[in-house]
Amino acid sequence: MSDISYTHGPSSSPLIGSTIGAYLDRVTAEHGSAEAVVSLKQGVRYTYTELHEEVERVARALLAHGVEKGDRVGIWSSNNVEWVLVQYATAKIGAILVNINPAYRTHELKYVLDQSGVSLLIAAPGFRKTDYTAMIEEVRPELPELGEVVILGPDAPAGMVPWSRLLDGAEGGVDELRKRESTLEFDDPINVQYTSGTTGFPKGATLSHHNILNNGYYIGERMRLTSEDRVCLPVPFYHCFGMVGGSLAFMTHGATVVIPGEAFDAETCLRTVQEEACTTLYGVPTMFIAMLDHPEFDAYRLDSLRTGIMAGAPCPVEVMRRVIDRMHMPEVTIAYGMTETSPVSFQSEVDDDIDVRVSTVGSVHPHVEAKIIDPETRRVVRRGTAGELCTRGYLVMLGYWNNEEATREAVDDAGWMHTGDLAAMRDDGYVNIVGRIKDMIIRGGENVYPREIEEFLYTHPGIMEVQVVGVPDVKYGEAVCAWVQLKDGSDSTEDEIREYCRGKIATFKIPQYVKITNDFPMTVTGKVQKFKMREVSIAELHLEQAAGTRTA
Repeated sequence: MSDISYTHGPSSSPLIGSTIGAYLDRVTAEHGSAEAVVSLKQGVRYTYTELHEEVERVARALLAHGVEKGDRVGIWSSNNVEWVLVQYATAKIGAILVNINPAYRTHELKYVLDQSGVSLLIAAPGFRKTDYTAMIEEVRPELPELGEVVILGPDAPAGMVPWSRLLDGAEGGVDELRKRESTLEFDDPINVQYTSGTTGFPKGATLSHHNILNNGYYIGERMRLTSEDRVCLPVPFYHCFGMVGGSLAFMTHGATVVIPGEAFDAETCLRTVQEEACTTLYGVPTMFIAMLDHPEFDAYRLDSLRTGIMAGAPCPVEVMRRVIDRMHMPEVTIAYGMTETSPVSFQSEVDDDIDVRVSTVGSVHPHVEAKIIDPETRRVVRRGTAGELCTRGYLVMLGYWNNEEATREAVDDAGWMHTGDLAAMRDDGYVNIVGRIKDMIIRGGENVYPREIEEFLYTHPGIMEVQVVGVPDVKYGEAVCAWVQLKDGSDSTEDEIREYCRGKIATFKIPQYVKITNDFPMTVTGKVQKFKMREVSIAELHLEQAAGTRTA
């Protein structure tokens, strides 16, 4: 066994050499009468045969509206069955689906539509209190490439097309659809997913059929999915977690996707698991925490559950234990990845020892290579040493859409995707994510990893959730600042929390600042925005002068 931090995923299962549309044809032939998609709020249930028919109907409608191979079709909507239909229909005709974050405002919407060159946009009328149609009207004059706008539902404002009228164009066109499908290759770009960068505008990771179809399949394999499984999927489809880890993982195994609602709601998810006898549940840690802490949690039967994925953000050890014990998910897995790698590169096995599942992100996926390097020298480090995690293989994106410079920065000449994550590899090849390179705190020359402090603070009996960031400090360069959410009934104070740390973790790791809060700044997918936490902390602690201090 090598002592350097390199591993690869051998597999007796070959990669799938197919387009997404062709694979859907195959699964439909095998599982036609099985339930494929359930959308509870919409009252829709499709078997695989019905799903296939509706997908092809939408594909023919898009062809009738002049959508060519390689054209960008945007979708701006929360979770619904139409999202799934558009996902597979665009794949059927070789159009490139551009996922648009439901939380975007006008400047972000304009940027993504313009940067990707979307020529046809499919959008919901709105979401929560946001009027999408008004926002589209505002930015449309500045988007010369944007042609038709299709609004999901029976009606649409003047100048836009209702979904029902789009579908009117689906009559006939079967020969044209087959002709288009015959021109497609599995290496063709099929999807652009914009990463939520912490600075500047997002970048569009361009992914192929081969990227996401195979990744979805191997995500499912790690959970040992079969056609008998049913997933409760509350994570957003616009994000790779929902679109690939959810929709594609289950389609490739002939299983069922259950959409509980437009967006995450803890009680709706609990009720969905019970009523639909779901075997599988997905979520980011904050979603699982919300379900576990819901006042009606004990009223729901969850014993149909077996497996699932907790991903999208670091998974606290104590939360993982509660999910396994209280949610009846003995085979829950941890998954790790990034949009640029389709997304999953590491995932735990369903029968991994509990200590492995709560302390690592698992082992590398089949057909994937991984190494950990020194961020400065770029040399591979010895096992057990923290460094930047890099991955290589079929899952690495084609590049950032129309951004060669950013692509070269992310993917080196040897094809390695540089994740920006700090990780350490164990002797058995399993990997622990220490944190982000940019999140690492350097206090007086000591490297401090926020994840380590967070995991320790989760052992405090009064703390429900915690996030740690670095803030500027004139003397040490940086200081540790912990944002803490307390459990109901907890009367812990800032001083008491600091005292709890003394003698248990190194002095330089004890938070100099503790902020007790009711919430954290979050993205729509449940990821904590640490850069915003840092900004707020600097302002509240009056550290602007320290922030301006130059350091080597």
